[in-house]
Amino acid sequence: METPMTQFKTLLAAAALAGAPGMALAEGCNWTKPDQVTMSCAPGTVLDAASGTCVAEATS
Repeated sequence: METPMTQFKTLLAAAALAGAPGMALAEGCNWTKPDQVTMSCAPGTVLDAASGTCVAEATS
């Protein structure tokens, strides 16, 4: 026969194992939009950080 402390430890371990998948999903899945968006410009143009648009590349 199990002691009350052993039963408690067993229930605690079972609860932790039962909740683990939910915790993993909450941590690893990002359901929101990404914080940063990658933008690429056509050849010969560069991204102007101030306006957020592509502008002709200055030549020197």
